[in-house]
Amino acid sequence: MTETLRQQYLDPAVLDELGTMQVRARMLVEGILAGLHRSPHHGGSVEFAEYVEYSPGHEIRHIDWKVYAKTDKYYVKQYEDETNLRAYMVVDGSGSMRFKSEEAPISKLDYASYLSAAFAHLLLRQGDAVGALSFNADQRQFLPASARKNHLDDIFYLLDNQPAAGKTGLDHALRTIAERANRRSVVFIVSDFLDADGEAMQLLKVLRHRRLDVAAFHVVDPAEITLPYEGMMLFEGMEGEGELLVDVDDLRDAYTERMREHMAFVKQQCEQADIEYLRFPTTQPIEQTCLTFLRGRI
Repeated sequence: MTETLRQQYLDPAVLDELGTMQVRARMLVEGILAGLHRSPHHGGSVEFAEYVEYSPGHEIRHIDWKVYAKTDKYYVKQYEDETNLRAYMVVDGSGSMRFKSEEAPISKLDYASYLSAAFAHLLLRQGDAVGALSFNADQRQFLPASARKNHLDDIFYLLDNQPAAGKTGLDHALRTIAERANRRSVVFIVSDFLDADGEAMQLLKVLRHRRLDVAAFHVVDPAEITLPYEGMMLFEGMEGEGELLVDVDDLRDAYTERMREHMAFVKQQCEQADIEYLRFPTTQPIEQTCLTFLRGRI
């Protein structure tokens, strides 16, 4: 099962393209481990978090020799503030994310999951802690941040068990992450943002005011922008809106204008709140989306 999920969510071709790229926080993170986010503060934390198996990069003086005497293995004590960075993958698992047009190779939900898995892999590889939250309006599955090497399997399992149904509930998800993510965390929000209204965007700003480093990944299917259909079509709402029979030719201009306005609204609100914003179609290679984000932080 574990190996199957790894093969499903980590495409070797994507990993080859990403190479040794690393995820960088926009702010200085007050960790004390060697690595990308080294802090000027050393040894200030006393709250024990977990043991992690020793690996190159850990300081030998932090090995717990009592544990070694009992297990014959090297373990390092890790404290709450010693993790270089905490990141959370917030993935929209609502019904609209299942949409896939004939032009698109995968659904928006699959794209969001593969993108989140790739970022989680990079973060864990560089020694940072990753958590995840999948959501719709009625369900929220939260996985606390951890830097354990096998934590990636837990993230794959969460991604593989998303609701993929129901209304979105972006505002509820943002409240959840605001309550559980500590300051200095990086939050990746991957959604189609179809229900992003003024309240949801205000909550995004609250996250930023709490000094969280927030990045919004706006995933769209190309057909949602151009409405490339003709004649009478029966549309079915994917979040319980029912069915609608319309002549697409009569609807297209008004629809595409409304979509442009909504996407412009989401982008403007993010930029005003100093939230990094990326919009991309599901036809864009996942590694290209990753690299656009990563290279923007070099």
